[in-house]
Order: sequence, then C-alpha cells, then structure tokens
Amino acid sequence: MSRRERDLGNGSGGRVTIQDIAQQAGVSIATVSRVLNDHPDVSAVTRDEVLRSARELGYSVTRRGDGRTGRRMQLIALSVPEVRGDYVTAIITGAVEALRDRDARLVICPGDDAAMRDGPLSQRLLQGTTDGALLILNSEVPADLQTLVSDGYPVVIIDPITPVPNGIPAVATTNWASAKAATEYLIGLGHTHIGLIAGRGEARASADRVAGYQAALLAAGLPIVPTLVREADWSIDGGLGAAHELLALPHRPTAIFALNDAMAVGVVRAARERKLSVPHDLSIVGFDDVELASITVPPLTTVRQPLQGLGRMGVDVLYRLLQGQHLDATRIELSASLVVRESTAPPAGTSFLT
Repeated sequence: MSRRERDLGNGSGGRVTIQDIAQQAGVSIATVSRVLNDHPDVSAVTRDEVLRSARELGYSVTRRGDGRTGRRMQLIALSVPEVRGDYVTAIITGAVEALRDRDARLVICPGDDAAMRDGPLSQRLLQGTTDGALLILNSEVPADLQTLVSDGYPVVIIDPITPVPNGIPAVATTNWASAKAATEYLIGLGHTHIGLIAGRGEARASADRVAGYQAALLAAGLPIVPTLVREADWSIDGGLGAAHELLALPHRPTAIFALNDAMAVGVVRAARERKLSVPHDLSIVGFDDVELASITVPPLTTVRQPLQGLGRMGVDVLYRLLQGQHLDATRIELSASLVVRESTAPPAGTSFLT
C-alpha cells in the first residue's frame, strides 16, 4: 500500500484495504495501487470503476504535497544491512541523485539480521508509506518477498547475494567479465602464479569473480592451483590473514587478486610485514574502487565497480515498474573497468614463476 493509499480514509471508521477495493471493482490489487497513485497505464474505464468502488467503501482520496509544488512526493525505501562503508554509501548516493531528479526521497530501512527478525518485510519497508523499494541484501532473498511483490509492491534488488526468484528485477555488475579482465591484465604483465582472495560465504558476486579468474588462467594455458586460493570475510583483517597464508607458501605468488579493496589493503599490509616491496616483489589488484583504493600506499590497481550507477539504475528500473512498463530483462548488468595504479608491475624475476 502506497503513501497515498494510506491517506484514504474510511468514513464508517472501519479499516478498508486496497484488497477490499480490488474485490469490489473486480480488478487486481496492483491495478488499484496504480490507480490510486495516478499511474498512466490504466484505462479510463478501469480507473473510474476503481475510484467509484473506493467512494462507495467510504474512502476520501487526498494528496499530500511537498510544500512547494503541491504535488505528492514519492517515498522510496532502501533496505541496507548497515549504513556505513564506501560500498553502501556510494550506492545510496547514486539512488539519491536519481530520485532527486524525480522529486522523490529515499527512506533508509534496516535490513540487518536483527531487523529481519523483527517483523515481515512489508513492515520493515514501511509499505503503506513508501511506493516501492530497493534492496541491498546481506544474505538470501527474504522468504516473504514474493508475497510483497504479488501484492503489487514494486521491488528491485541491487547486487544480489544469492539467485533472485523469477520475475523480480535485479541490478548487478559484470563480475565474471571484470574479474577475467583483471586476471588477464596480471597475466599480460608476465605473472603466471597468481593468488586469489575470495569472499567467504555463498555470495554470487564472489563466485562469479572466482569463475572469471579461473577462466582467464585456463584461456592463457595456466593451471588452476587450489593452494593459491583463500577465502576471507571481505575485511582488511581478513585480507591480511589470507595474504599471510599465501605468502608463506614455498612457491609464493608474484601477484594477488583480492575480490574487494578492503581485502586488497590487507594484502598490502601483509606484504609490508614480510618486508616485500609492492609492486616490485608482489603485485596487488583489488575490486570496487572505493576511496580506500586511491589513498592506500601504494594506490591500488583495482576494478572500478559502478556503485553509484547501480543505485541510479536501480531507481530507473523501479520507476519503470511504478509506471507499469514491461521489462525486457529482469537482470541488468553494468560494465566495470580496470583502473591501473601503482600496486602492479611486471614480476621482478623468474625465480618464483612456473
């Protein structure tokens, strides 16, 4: 139920829902929602029938303006695990910019594990106040998401962790192709013994990036060496520990590809603790290109993920749903690019190369 639907009052004092209007008008809940929010993709006959049913049930249609134009301001929910870190704040920035152009506002809703136990998804997303939602998930897709979507509440998932149910749109990065390109860059520099630090867990982004790394090795005729792959918790400390394990190998890598920038910074610290020079003794590549990547010493070569673009594209897709438009594809992937800085160079010699 949207904010405008919440403003509809029942003259008899009882609580009448959009389900009641849909039943009386003989239309779907989604159609009632589109009519009450003035979406243009409803025929005049259907619109009149819905509004007539609303009046008969005692509703009084009102609008709340933004105080400047008198027009209703749309509110879009954004569910995030935590509002900190460059990754989330960049996505929020992109979404806010896209909503500003539409004279709408973002409502941040808690999406951590504790919040998910507090009540149904509709309650956490303030359904009835917000018109739709963008979801950044820290685990699997909520079990009650499909029910919310079936009720006509539009949702877009940004950078999904796990596979998304059919019919629910998602916006992501070309993780496989980007990781393949980063690995090919290291191979092109002459590295043939390349370590990888993946994200721990079942994140789809991590799995796709690992697959891209492996594809680049196979395409270059290089073996996939399981001992060169470690997992960490996406943090600096996690990258530090995993890098120490890789650098302690008898046949240590000459380059390490960490699947986010925080873990890559951990690799830089591990190299420093082992008196290894970056990039002379060890080349390092990260992923995301958050601010941390450009201010560490040396600045990181990394894959620039279009984080603000994910936020903007999420809003664009959501508004297509709000307007009742057909989506040609429910998964949209944005291209990333490799940013070459000072943490990579050709290997110093051949003593560690296969």
